[in-house]
Amino acid sequence: MAKEEHYYTRFEEGRFYHIYNRTIDKKPMFFNDGNKEFFLQKLRLYLSDVADVYAYCLLDNHFHLLIRVNENLSKYRFINKIDDATDVHSIVSKQFRVFFQSYALAFNKQQNRSGTLFQTPFKRALVNDDNYLAHLIYYIHCNPQKHNLINDFKDWKWSSYKGIISNKPTRLMKTEVIKWFGNEQEYLNFHNVGKHLLNYNFIIDDF
Repeated sequence: MAKEEHYYTRFEEGRFYHIYNRTIDKKPMFFNDGNKEFFLQKLRLYLSDVADVYAYCLLDNHFHLLIRVNENLSKYRFINKIDDATDVHSIVSKQFRVFFQSYALAFNKQQNRSGTLFQTPFKRALVNDDNYLAHLIYYIHCNPQKHNLINDFKDWKWSSYKGIISNKPTRLMKTEVIKWFGNEQEYLNFHNVGKHLLNYNFIIDDF
């Protein structure tokens, strides 16, 4: 269950956040691979100028992201004519809102659906511990197995697990992620240790 403070956490420059949300009625927000790819395209379009993505996982009716807000948004402010009086939280929150709205409009049109798609406000938890980051990445990646969508989360197509160790071009901050674990082999080993690592206070039991 989402912690109450996760509805009100404020964004700050240079900080890590666990972003998670689901549909208002717990019904699917993705019906096919095209929906998931479109979601990731919109994520890159609206968030890449204000934050970097370190990990993600898309499930049937919810998603998880690990992001870091950029340290200096002065260039973004200048290009978009945003004055210095507008705080970082307002800028990043707006980009997330536009991102969600853009996806929801297209999804609703495709599915002949109307109304709000996502819960509001979306949930975000500040991450300020390096050890926590490693465990959180594991938690995000193993979510499909946790929800019994697949027998082995490593085979789930729509997470960053494989992208982080892939040689293909990506906007994921994969080099930084690997460094947290030590090296690529330690990253793989960490993901093989088992579900006992999920006994941490960032678990959202009935999300």
